[in-house]
Amino acid sequence: MLKSALILFLGASLCSAGSFRGADMPWTTYEAEDMVTTGLKLGPKYDPNLVETESSGQKCVKLSAVGQCVAFPAKSAANAIVVRYSLPDSPGGGGIDSTLSLYMNDKLVQKLPLTSRYSWLYGKYPFTNDPKAGKPRNFYDEVRLKDLSVREGDVVRLQRDDQDGASYCIVDLVDLENIAAPLIAPVNSLSLSEFGADGLGKTDDTDALGKCISTAREQNKSVWLPAGIFKITGDIDVPADTTIQGAGMWHTTLVGDENLYTNANRRVRFKGKGSNIHISDFAIIGKLNYRSDSEDNDGFADSFGTNSTIARVWVEHTKVGMWINNSSNLVVEGCRFRDTIADGVNFCVGMRNSTIRNCTTRNTGDDCFALWPATHAPQKYAPGFNVISHCTGQLPFLANGAAIYGGESNRIEDCRFTDISPGCAILLSTTFPTADAKKNIDNNFSGTTVVQNCDLIRSGGYDHEWAWRAAFQICLDRRSVSGVDIQNLNITNSLSDAFSVIARGTNHQETLSHASLANVNIPDYGLGLKEQHGLWIGKDVQGSMTITKSEIVELKNSSPSFNIKRE
Repeated sequence: MLKSALILFLGASLCSAGSFRGADMPWTTYEAEDMVTTGLKLGPKYDPNLVETESSGQKCVKLSAVGQCVAFPAKSAANAIVVRYSLPDSPGGGGIDSTLSLYMNDKLVQKLPLTSRYSWLYGKYPFTNDPKAGKPRNFYDEVRLKDLSVREGDVVRLQRDDQDGASYCIVDLVDLENIAAPLIAPVNSLSLSEFGADGLGKTDDTDALGKCISTAREQNKSVWLPAGIFKITGDIDVPADTTIQGAGMWHTTLVGDENLYTNANRRVRFKGKGSNIHISDFAIIGKLNYRSDSEDNDGFADSFGTNSTIARVWVEHTKVGMWINNSSNLVVEGCRFRDTIADGVNFCVGMRNSTIRNCTTRNTGDDCFALWPATHAPQKYAPGFNVISHCTGQLPFLANGAAIYGGESNRIEDCRFTDISPGCAILLSTTFPTADAKKNIDNNFSGTTVVQNCDLIRSGGYDHEWAWRAAFQICLDRRSVSGVDIQNLNITNSLSDAFSVIARGTNHQETLSHASLANVNIPDYGLGLKEQHGLWIGKDVQGSMTITKSEIVELKNSSPSFNIKRE
């Protein structure tokens, strides 16, 4: 039950609920629990290791008998569909394959190919594929299909027929999208097909792509990836002054080889090797189904120097979407990250003046978006002034929506985070190391870290190491934080605390200073856990915070060494 304590008025102004926040998503989402169904509606539930908790709105529909279905009328025309679903695991782990029947106006259109080979992790971090370890997570996967013809008002139905072999299929949501026709090759480009790639996904096109890139640079041309499926089984090094463009994220797909994907060097990985790199308009579909932090990341990695861009790429079933180091003025824009084993995007070592903009994540296995100025590798640029802007993060099965772990004057703005059930929607934390005395480097928070104009919805769930997190949390983990400006936030339907400041250390001297909240709206909290708070200051925190023009339903300061200033 939601808390209904006396509202604490700290001013008259509220965030504008109607302002545009999050990414511009060109699809319409239909929630399974809102559809007409003969299946079993599940949820809401909020505890960890439950399929309901990992579902959008903590609700879903289970189709377990032949003939059970979910159905809905299309609100607008579409030609592509995404279904977020969950199948059972195999008894020994490793997953199963099945199908789900797609009908349009009572006519069978296609059997959607489903699998649980890339879901179901168990046990303690970094998890295992063995069901005997218990504590399951990562229940969901997605399937996408194009070249449909859906008119406004057409009835779309997903049904478990007798040929659909799994014992059940859980449907969480459906996206319908009207995608554009494939792009055409740009002028002065060199096509991958000229180097023997057939676009059918049967031949290994790794060498062909490498040769296409090197030849295009010699001829001062761009690289063109035509519509089709291309198998990639190794690193693609992208040198400076290289442009790679596909026909669109729905039309050009680079896929990994499932038989080779246990080898970390045989995966789909684009490695930046210089400045002025521009990559756009294709999809990467990996084949990774386990987590090993000792292995290199696939997806996008390494350094993109100065003034590079990565735009409109779709990355799925890789370890991370992007893990980028030592780049300045990099712009990542219009990308989709789905079903990754770890982070969606992590700007890590030496990232400066770089932006993640208009991107979306769903079902990532770690932070949706992270700024972590680590020092484990040589640092080329002083980290700071990075921005996460107009992004939407949804439904990770581990960690947080957006996280900043240090650096100078970074920002999160105009974002939307929903259903962050294993952690915070937004986390500012000193948990991860950002200093190296031998290198004379200290990348702790400096300048002013800004979080503004964001919506945090149904977030603040159970973290496997930290227990229940707040939807927005400032975590002083053995280090202090100075300079935080938080304004124009709506934090609604938090699973536990809405906002908290906590400390964890041995000397109890972690201090928050020069921190302010303005126009922060917290109307409720504790959707999934009782005895929580609207805004809570932990007992070991020192310092102060100024709160102005905010509406906060309840506030508890458990620290005698922390001062809340109300203006």
